[in-house]
This record gives sequence, structure tokens and C-alpha cells, in this order.
Amino acid sequence: MKLWQRIVTVFSLILFLSSIVFSQPAQALDFNTILQATPSIVATENTRRNVADDLLSTEFGQKIDVNNSDIRDFRDLRGFYPKLASLIIQNAPYEQVEDVLNIPGLSDAQKERLQANLDNFTATPPAEVFNEGDERYNAGVY
Repeated sequence: MKLWQRIVTVFSLILFLSSIVFSQPAQALDFNTILQATPSIVATENTRRNVADDLLSTEFGQKIDVNNSDIRDFRDLRGFYPKLASLIIQNAPYEQVEDVLNIPGLSDAQKERLQANLDNFTATPPAEVFNEGDERYNAGVY
């Protein structure tokens, strides 16, 4: 057994030393050469968009979307986070913003709060990118 250990150790040492002796020095890449070789790739990177990017350029980016926004977006509105925001999310989707006033079980104070903030909301069609799983309740941003 000791003989095998010695053989493996010597062989490993030979491999290690040969890799040091016969290796080539590292060379830095010239960034300008890379850019000149692939201009089409660099140009197409800036034009890539997805559904979320398209929605952010609409009213969705400026207002809280009752069909697509997650629960954290309601934090800036006094009295919405977390209870009223959860009720809005649970009863989505809505055809129009005013439909949030028809959520069953709302108290008079909650209806007044909703009525006073209707101009802070928008209702776009539900997008799968924002409604997949439980991401509206826990967006995973900590």
C-alpha cells in the first residue's frame, strides 16, 4: 500500500512540475480587438427587450398596477401595506381601476382610502412575467 502511495505522489509531483515548466504565460486581451471583431453582437445587445421592459415604459412604470404590481409597491401609500394591498392582489384581475372598490369584505375606511387613491393606480392586462407563482407577495428582493 505504501508503494502505491509513493507512486501516486511521485506521479502527481511530476505532473505539477511539468505544468509549471511547460505552461505559457497569461496574456491580457485587448478590448478594442474584441469590439472590432464582433460589432454586430455589441449593437444587438442594446435592442433586447422583454415584457417587463415594455410595461415599464407605459403608465405601469409611473403608477401602481392593480393587476401586476407586487405587494411592496403599496408601501408608499398610507394604510395600504400589508392588509389592503393583500386584498387587492388576492382579488385581481380587474377590468378597470374602479373595480377595486367592489372587493368583498372591505370596511368603509378601506373603501374611502381606496377612493382617495384611485389616481395612483392603473389597470393593465395581467402579465405572466409579474403574476407567476407567488411573486406578487414575495418578490425575493431582500
